[in-house]
Amino acid sequence: MQPVESSACQRAPIGLLAELTHRCPLQCPYCSNPLALEGAGGELTTAEWQDVLRQAARLGVLQLHLSGGEPTVRRDLEEIVATAAEAGLYTNLITAGVLLTRARLEALAASGLDHVQLSIQDVEPANADRIAHYEGGHAKKRQLAHWVSEVGLPLTINAPVHRQNLDRLAEIIAFAVDVGAGRVEVAHIQYYGWALANRAALMPTREQVKRSAEIVEAARERLKGILVIDFVVPDYYATWPKPCMGGWGRGIVNVTPSGKVLPCHAAETIPGLVFDNVRDRPLAEIWLHGQAFEKFRGTDWMMEPCRSCDRREIDWGGCRCQAFAVAGDARAADPACVKSPRHAEMVALATREAAKPAPPFVYRRPRKPASPATAEST
Repeated sequence: MQPVESSACQRAPIGLLAELTHRCPLQCPYCSNPLALEGAGGELTTAEWQDVLRQAARLGVLQLHLSGGEPTVRRDLEEIVATAAEAGLYTNLITAGVLLTRARLEALAASGLDHVQLSIQDVEPANADRIAHYEGGHAKKRQLAHWVSEVGLPLTINAPVHRQNLDRLAEIIAFAVDVGAGRVEVAHIQYYGWALANRAALMPTREQVKRSAEIVEAARERLKGILVIDFVVPDYYATWPKPCMGGWGRGIVNVTPSGKVLPCHAAETIPGLVFDNVRDRPLAEIWLHGQAFEKFRGTDWMMEPCRSCDRREIDWGGCRCQAFAVAGDARAADPACVKSPRHAEMVALATREAAKPAPPFVYRRPRKPASPATAEST
């Protein structure tokens, strides 16, 4: 295996997020897929995905996250998993869980699948199905969770939280324990793509956020040795930004259904970036020298206050997509940062939206992309 060129970046990516398809039976209003969804006709073929995975292993990738859309829509998923296992990649299936049968789950395990991440929308069935816009979905998810444990695969529960399910956070954590999960990720919604279009319907109050942190801390203490709880705080009420994706072009590489290679799954919201395609250029070259990856990698691109900040190699400037969404400039300080001149504006926006009645969801649909909200929306 050839080492990664150290002059171009500090290390090879740890993980590859493979968006196998944008097709999905759910219509979650906070979906991380772009507003302009890629069609099935342009998806990478089985052989193309297999080649990407072998390239990823040679590059030094350790973990493969099979995502979508809904990855189980792909009939060749077992072949893709088998190739990843043969290449030495740890395989993690990120699924909505409504299409998997026990027989197919067992086939995936036999092909080399290492781990399952199951998303839930709530623990109250009617509200869960309303959020996903999929009748009977929650019952199918609970059944799949038990099958995962019975098959012997590790299970993580993904629990995106927002104003319309956050008051049941304690019950969501209890659900994870009940179905035998070893980990739950409680993730406040990040506002870009479909979530930005639905921000007013999803934004929690500051009191809800504070209470969620208290619930998580109490549960962590109570469930030591039983359940690991990851907690992603909401940026709009933050003091310091998160190192998005561990830093732009530092740890994660994302491949879309059609083969575009992104530094993060929301990078296409930033105008002017050039995204190479694995059909045209080797994955290692894209990672090391792709224009989109080099644009915000490291610290040379930073403006003030980031350039002279002593946290610049801790948070790496925060989220570029959020900087563009709120400040209108992807080079600007992430407005989640207290040093950003737009920070107070972002907090005020969150406070105003959370105080108003939630508007109806704009559901994720293939042919009718929503217009994203702007920082000035109220």
